[in-house]
Amino acid sequence: MSDRQLITAGIDGSAESLAAADWAAREALLRELPLHLVHAFDQPSERTHLPEIEVPFHRESGALDRAVLRLSSAHPGLGILDEQVTTPPVEALVEAAQSSSLLVLGSRGFGAFAGTLVGSVATAVTARASCPVVLVRASANPGSREPSKKPGKEPAERFGPVVLGLDLEHPCDELIEFAFVMATLHDVPLQVVHTWAVPLVPSAAATDPAASKSRLLTAALAPWRHRHPTAQVTRRLVHGLARHHLVKAATEAGLLVIGRRIPAGEHLGPTAHAAIHHARCPVAVVPHD
Repeated sequence: MSDRQLITAGIDGSAESLAAADWAAREALLRELPLHLVHAFDQPSERTHLPEIEVPFHRESGALDRAVLRLSSAHPGLGILDEQVTTPPVEALVEAAQSSSLLVLGSRGFGAFAGTLVGSVATAVTARASCPVVLVRASANPGSREPSKKPGKEPAERFGPVVLGLDLEHPCDELIEFAFVMATLHDVPLQVVHTWAVPLVPSAAATDPAASKSRLLTAALAPWRHRHPTAQVTRRLVHGLARHHLVKAATEAGLLVIGRRIPAGEHLGPTAHAAIHHARCPVAVVPHD
């Protein structure tokens, strides 16, 4: 994994960003890393004396303090670094990602008005961040409390299986490694899902690609199964739309992991959009070459 030694969460005072901060706090404790809370807000450059501009800023400026108090109380052993910046949120969070092993943001999905971090900003940051980004919804598979398996650790939220969406045409080490590490850290099964499209009218000479797909998937996973021998790995090879099958597979998951190809530019593809907007669990988007 990356040698960056921070877990960063974006804060804006929304329920979604607080859920993201809680998720990031538990991950930081598990990895024994400090949590970096970033609150970015466009402060008026000059006094305007217009309450519709200045009052929201002063109200939002307390969001970071409230988050620190909440997390300090819930996780007394957690090291917290808090930072408030007055630069645009996208730029601030993309910059924070450069020194982070993981960036965690709030996400609302469809059916709600977008807030500062939970709408277009979160999508823009996810498309540009240099580290993996996890998007957490306030209602995403909350789970229940259970004793931590590590001595001296406080109770952690129950973590469901990790689901990895893998494109065998562009396999990448960063994506597979991230999924294996998350499953191993949380001691949960890893389900690898690969989908492919089939012609609407297959020709008579067409052959079923399932066997060759299975061999490719086995070869892609082999090095990581060797490095993580305790990982409980299952595989699913299905034909159809990736976004449909991944959202369905993630129904009871603790995390859905998908990739974002850096050469594709600063935009998310249809699979990533569908996962972010429709998956019930947190979604990790991992940049890779």
